[in-house]
Amino acid sequence: MVNPFLLGMKSCRTSVFAVLSVIIIINGLSTFVVQAGVESKVHIVYLGEKQHDDPEFVTESHHRMLWSLLGSKEDAHNSMVHSYRHGFSGFAAKLTKPQAKKIADLPEVVHVTPDSFYELETTRTWDYLGLSVANPKNLLNDTNMGEEVIIGVVDSGVWPESEVFNDNGIGPVPSHWKGGCESGENFTSSHCNKKLIGAKYFINGFLATHERFNSTESLDFISPRDHSGHGTHVATIAGGSPLPNISYKGLAGGTVRGGALRARIAMYKACWYLDNLDITTCSSADLLKAMDEAMHDGVDVLSLSIGYRLPYFSETDARAVIATGAFHAVLKGITVVCSGGNSGPAAQTVGNTAPWILTVAATTLDRSFPTPITLGNNKVILGQAMYTGPELGFTNLVYPENPGNSNESFFGDCELLFFNSNRTMAGKVVLCFTTSKRYTTVSNAVSYVKEAGGLGVIVARNPGDNLSPCEDDFPCVAVDYELGTDILFYIRSTGSPVVKIQPSKTLVGQPVGTKVADFSSRGPNSIEPAILKPDIAAPGVSILAATSTNKTFNDRGFIMASGTSMAAPVISGVVALLKALHRDWSPAAIRSAIVTTAWRTDPFGEHIFAEGSPRKLADPFDYGGGLVNPEKASKPGLVYDLGLEDYVLYMCSVGYNETSISQLVGKGTICSNPKPSVLDFNLPSITIPNLKEEVTITRTLTNVGPVESVYKVVIEPPIGVQVTVTPETLVFNSTTKRVSFKVRVSTKHKINTGYFFGSLTWSDSLHNVTIPLSVRTQLLQNYYDEN
Repeated sequence: MVNPFLLGMKSCRTSVFAVLSVIIIINGLSTFVVQAGVESKVHIVYLGEKQHDDPEFVTESHHRMLWSLLGSKEDAHNSMVHSYRHGFSGFAAKLTKPQAKKIADLPEVVHVTPDSFYELETTRTWDYLGLSVANPKNLLNDTNMGEEVIIGVVDSGVWPESEVFNDNGIGPVPSHWKGGCESGENFTSSHCNKKLIGAKYFINGFLATHERFNSTESLDFISPRDHSGHGTHVATIAGGSPLPNISYKGLAGGTVRGGALRARIAMYKACWYLDNLDITTCSSADLLKAMDEAMHDGVDVLSLSIGYRLPYFSETDARAVIATGAFHAVLKGITVVCSGGNSGPAAQTVGNTAPWILTVAATTLDRSFPTPITLGNNKVILGQAMYTGPELGFTNLVYPENPGNSNESFFGDCELLFFNSNRTMAGKVVLCFTTSKRYTTVSNAVSYVKEAGGLGVIVARNPGDNLSPCEDDFPCVAVDYELGTDILFYIRSTGSPVVKIQPSKTLVGQPVGTKVADFSSRGPNSIEPAILKPDIAAPGVSILAATSTNKTFNDRGFIMASGTSMAAPVISGVVALLKALHRDWSPAAIRSAIVTTAWRTDPFGEHIFAEGSPRKLADPFDYGGGLVNPEKASKPGLVYDLGLEDYVLYMCSVGYNETSISQLVGKGTICSNPKPSVLDFNLPSITIPNLKEEVTITRTLTNVGPVESVYKVVIEPPIGVQVTVTPETLVFNSTTKRVSFKVRVSTKHKINTGYFFGSLTWSDSLHNVTIPLSVRTQLLQNYYDEN
């Protein structure tokens, strides 16, 4: 999107003067000698909006700045890790703390921050969301399945041999593509085609921090090739080509494909496997470089299934590199989609909360894997598993506990099974209980039982915990605590308890209900509570997609995985289709269309619950606007749009200083006094975290539907809150395309409350443009603020 508020780039002469000025200032500083033993670490030097269109010139200015600081051209070259020269200006370099402080004091520098590390977060999906290929009249076919759109994925790389990257029937590469494929270990440009049109890798930041990393011994590939399989999986979900007859050993069978199945994929590998820790990690310096390159290459959508651990950095913090890169991408018309994190169901855990990012929560599908457990008393209990092995006939069943007449110790906790003697578990199915949410708890319990000669495991646990297949197709079935207690009481009631376990089945559609996943991070936003996060929810539980072949449970290279990592690319695929249909829509307009048309029930009209303890009806802090509804999002009627001026007002409202804002956006900025209210930021939601008596909020709607339209307001007020909208009718025509309205919110509560939820809808009988209302009365806090 070309933004009319941006000032034109400075002339070459002005840029040269700026560079020379930096050199003079740095040379004027006292000579700095690096003492032996002072440690250099990677630091990101962020300079804001770039001041020249020539990337080579921008990079040269970065080298000159380093050269003047370090004293020689060679030292500057050796220190440089990355030059950010496309979407914005800055660089990553190895600096000591004193050097970082010296360069941070320069007026041209917005901020300097040490490198930090981020983590990765991971068939039926598209039919469930109403995007069936078989339907000739839907968003898929209206957009030629996203063929002219490019989805950039920043992740762990790509497995190019996967069948999901075939380019059968796909036309020429879009003309706006400027990227390419980078060769490296076991990867050449020939691995790319008209589907996988780009693949690059960024490792300098990672190597500068992990100096002992041995590239020859590492299992990872020093190239765009994927080791962990995470990047391949999320790329498949967003835009993979269709492949029929894919299943996990007969479960969840069908056609695997991406949302925008003809969209092009560009992979930017910035996450690397650490063999000694068995984790994949992403340097912030490398992430920022990947995003910078993606902006240059011409991607239309950026998808990042990557997050940081609590506590999070605000978008004005120098360490929030995803927020920084996303800001520049959004100003260039690129929608940035991020996972919300896997720290649920605790409140205030959602990440990637910058208001220009589209943040995604994870739900289940309308699919389950019931697994019959038959007890010796002929009672049948349905557990959940992904067991596809042979039926385990009636077998001895045990819960390891002291019967009261033994000196031996017994342990029925799943985490402690290894303390039991082998004879306790050998030849038996073992029941255990756990309160842990870690997947390793189940996998370790299975290992303990297998090593002891056991034949199966029944794990009683929180019903919302994630379901994963057990290795070697060992019988391991999950039940909730109630069912686990029923099994335990049966064991205690008989001298010879036995059990039969049958293979799992796939159940699709009703009566399986949709739920917000237990692991999905929840709001409210811990950085700025007035900004609703997450924005939207999408399926992210047991999603079948491609992976690298060394990680597969399927000889064709497919696995099931769960996480907001899997939900984010679902939204990226939807965004790609919307971008194909509405090339002129801004990222904010696309976000608004998705949020305001979302399902607040499942596609069958049933309530969506949120897993947790206890399970409850889902609210905006669980799923934002609701469950994504792609068809409705393509024709929203009205949108809550945002541009550069809106983002500047937001940064002023949360206290970003004027100098930093000016450098960030490339134009002089003066914040108003008094500063604007963050509540007036034109989001497709209203969240009031500290309502004392009443407040009036402004929103503006832009008509993207029929030119002559009349909308009337429908209000569902939160409990104990009065909501009044003025005017109650909005009239759009050929001369009036944008209309503002005011929302007066007042509380009837006399005490501090938690959040109550409602909604505000504008309807013309064809379109229902709905935003969530979230209001908390905080009388006591306001009392202390005033006194």
